[in-house]
Amino acid sequence: MAVSLEYERMLGDPVMGIDEAGRGPLAGGVYAAAVSLPLALAQELLSGAWSGINDSKKLSEKKREALALTIKSTEGCRWAVASASVGEIARLNILNATHLAMRRAAEAIGPAGILVDGLPVASLPYPSRNVIKGDAKSLLIAAASILAKTSRDAECRRLDALYPGYGFAVHKGYPTKAHLEALRRLGPCPEHRMGFGPLKQMEFDL
Repeated sequence: MAVSLEYERMLGDPVMGIDEAGRGPLAGGVYAAAVSLPLALAQELLSGAWSGINDSKKLSEKKREALALTIKSTEGCRWAVASASVGEIARLNILNATHLAMRRAAEAIGPAGILVDGLPVASLPYPSRNVIKGDAKSLLIAAASILAKTSRDAECRRLDALYPGYGFAVHKGYPTKAHLEALRRLGPCPEHRMGFGPLKQMEFDL
C-alpha cells in the first residue's frame, strides 16, 4: 500500500503530518518531527521527488538518510524536529514526553491542521486528526516518520561517541542482547532511562 494525500485533503491547507521515534529504547531522548506542504505541491512531489517516501520502518537506513535530505531541501516544505530529554521522560513518563516532543514540533511549524500517527494526542496546539498506521498511509506523516527516525539515529551515533562500549550506533538504544550485556558489564550511563522495565529489573552498583 502506497502513501497518499487522502487524509491531507480531508483537513485541507495548511496541514502538517507528525510522527515520533524512540519510545521503546532504553536510552536517549524521544523525537518527533512535523512536515508541512501546500497540497498542490504535495501532489506534484508524490509522483516526483517524494515518490519513494514511505513508513520509515519499511526503508533501509541508507534510503531514509537520502530521503531526509530530500525532504529538508524541498523548496516550499516546512519541517521541524523536536525532542524530549531523558530527564523529561523520567519526570513526565514516556507517553507524555512523546506528546511534548510532538507539541514542540507542531509549534515550530505554526498554525495548521495536524495529522498525527497512531492514537489521538489531546495536547497538540492545533486541530488534529489521528491516523492509525498513518506512517504507511499519509505522505506527510511518512515524511515526518523519516525525519524523526533519522534525527533519533543521529543522536544515537552521538551517544555512541560520548559513551563508547554500549553499541548505541548499532542497536539505537533498543533492549537487544548486546545492549543488555553491555549494561551488565558497564552499568548505566547518564542517558539511560532508569524507569524503564529492563533497567529497573537490573541491579547496579551506583
